[in-house]
Amino acid sequence: MSETVRYERRGDIAVITVDNPPVNALSSSVRQGLADSLAQALGDGAVKAMVLIGAGRTYIAGADIREFGKPFTGPGLQQIIADFERSSKPVVVAIHGTALGGGLEVALGCHYRVALPSAQLGLPEVKLGILPGAGGTQRMPRVIGIKAALDMITSGDPIPAAKAKEIGLVDAIIEGDLLEGAIKFAETVAIPGGTTGRRVSERSDKLGGADTAYFAEARKSVAAKARGQIAPVKIVDALEAAATLPFTDGMKKEREIATELMAGTQSKALRHVFFAEREAAKIPDVPADTPTRPVKSVAIIGAGTMGGGIAMNFANIGIPVTLIDSTEEFLERGLKRIKDNYAVTVSRGRLSQPDMDKRVGLIKGALDIDRIKDADLVIEAVFEEMALKKDIFGKIDQFAKPGAVLATNTSGLNINEIAAVTKRPQDVIGLHFFSPANVMRLMEVVRADKTGKDIIATSMQLGKTIRKVPVLARVYEGFIGNAMLRHYGREAHFLLEEGALPQQVDKALTDFGYAMGMFGVHDVAGNDVGYRMRKAAQATRPNDRRYSDIITKLCDMGRLGQKTGKGWYRYEPGSRTPIPDPEVEALIIQESKLKGIERRVITDEEIVKRCVYGPINEGANLLEKGIALRPSDIDTVYVTGYGFPSWRGGPMFYADTVGLANVLADIKRFHEKDGFFWKPAPLLEQLVKEGKTFADYQAAR
Repeated sequence: MSETVRYERRGDIAVITVDNPPVNALSSSVRQGLADSLAQALGDGAVKAMVLIGAGRTYIAGADIREFGKPFTGPGLQQIIADFERSSKPVVVAIHGTALGGGLEVALGCHYRVALPSAQLGLPEVKLGILPGAGGTQRMPRVIGIKAALDMITSGDPIPAAKAKEIGLVDAIIEGDLLEGAIKFAETVAIPGGTTGRRVSERSDKLGGADTAYFAEARKSVAAKARGQIAPVKIVDALEAAATLPFTDGMKKEREIATELMAGTQSKALRHVFFAEREAAKIPDVPADTPTRPVKSVAIIGAGTMGGGIAMNFANIGIPVTLIDSTEEFLERGLKRIKDNYAVTVSRGRLSQPDMDKRVGLIKGALDIDRIKDADLVIEAVFEEMALKKDIFGKIDQFAKPGAVLATNTSGLNINEIAAVTKRPQDVIGLHFFSPANVMRLMEVVRADKTGKDIIATSMQLGKTIRKVPVLARVYEGFIGNAMLRHYGREAHFLLEEGALPQQVDKALTDFGYAMGMFGVHDVAGNDVGYRMRKAAQATRPNDRRYSDIITKLCDMGRLGQKTGKGWYRYEPGSRTPIPDPEVEALIIQESKLKGIERRVITDEEIVKRCVYGPINEGANLLEKGIALRPSDIDTVYVTGYGFPSWRGGPMFYADTVGLANVLADIKRFHEKDGFFWKPAPLLEQLVKEGKTFADYQAAR
């Protein structure tokens, strides 16, 4: 018997327990254990039914990611599921925690499913660019119907047990002890013929109402939402096979599609993103066993949009926060914004009112900076001005207790300078949250020259605790993300001066896979973000390079974005739909004339290359300078923080798929034409010369 699967008898009920921590993944050992346990139960005349359950914190959460890309061993999952389904003795699956992917496919192959109220069920394979390939697309619609299956499988989002019960995915909700409840349920179905009509592969009663026209329309709808992703549309093909073909033929079709998707670039890209997030947690000179400092209370200085959003992250996990600002007006406005944000979540059914009240109650306001004195973590979140931040950190150094973690939320200023105003630079670190901080997953953890390793370890662990994706960077103007964003934004603006318009640039970028183009993003964030710095820099910036001042002129015209009803686009009252505005077009054309630039036709291909290859070139510089640890860290930053399409894998992975020689050739062409900003990164040139990729570079380190 497998060490990861236990077998025991409870009267005439066999209990099969998967015990493969931490998430009971379907490793080869688990699959073998399931096969052996099923055979033992079927061979025991005293057993009338079986219960399949998971030990620890969850039922079977899915495939074992440790086996991805490795030679296959042990019995196949499809065969295991088919054997359970054919069992003459009923099998009841008891679900707690999560039943995801292959775990849910196993449950679909069994005869009954019961769950705790807190359980979540889903088939998330689409998020890795594949489909559930062990019968999920064939059995799910036979249990819950085509439409519900389409929604679940193409989104990949899990549903709670109550919803699963409502649509027929779960047969009963168990209150109290799950195993005892499942055994009692099994006793009620442990009768001769207890599997009659319960073998999902033999059912077809839920497959009606979906004809050729339905699936044609479904493909259009799914394709529109998928924004270039292949897997969601292919899932529709598999579901159509479930509705129109015998089960065996449908399974063959599912396997064909699964094999095609698994070999495709998009799936490789999404799997790269999946593993890149996990790799980012590993810091070569900060061992996993590095001691960390406890963070049981937090103080945040600055109650603006960013400070309030950061506060919510900690309140969400039960950590009390003191939110500090200089005036009662600013503080009250910040606290109200937090309540309003939570209220929206409640109105959407994602949070209960009691939970909202609890979280709001954990955030207390204060006007005196000495209120930071008991906090384990102090985060400065004031305006992006060095003098102001230095002044604040001088006060933080005065009032924060010994051993407190001192963090700045700067998006790109020199943290060494900030740390230097304290007597404890080893305790200072950058925690760069992204706006809106209560939503965005990325958190850049920026180590200064003197930051202690325990502070780095604490910060990385803290990021995961508050459900962020922490990525380590070193001090550099803009760190990783904003350093690369400069090149993206610069080219988008230069393209306007040369002949494009905002709507063309944005469409080319959304067609590439971005959720929103550069100018739409500007209008959402506010064109006045950074306005004062841009205005101040005009008098001192170098004269050996090109600049675009269109965004500054828009602000001078009062076109700040959606909040003023006009920015790069015009917005109707109450609407966020961008409408091209002739006034902006006139401004752009006038700017071209002022700079002596003859406008020309610009292709979407050029737009994408200039907006994507600039960041790639800068990414290579960041690697060579040690600002980013690895190419996959850069990909994680750009996918989780800047909207780069995950199915393209991030900019460095994308560069490998295009071919570094091709990327470099275009960069050299842009350099010949535009000079300064397009100087090829030495690392990129070296990799091309050696015939290597960014993946090779990472593997060698």
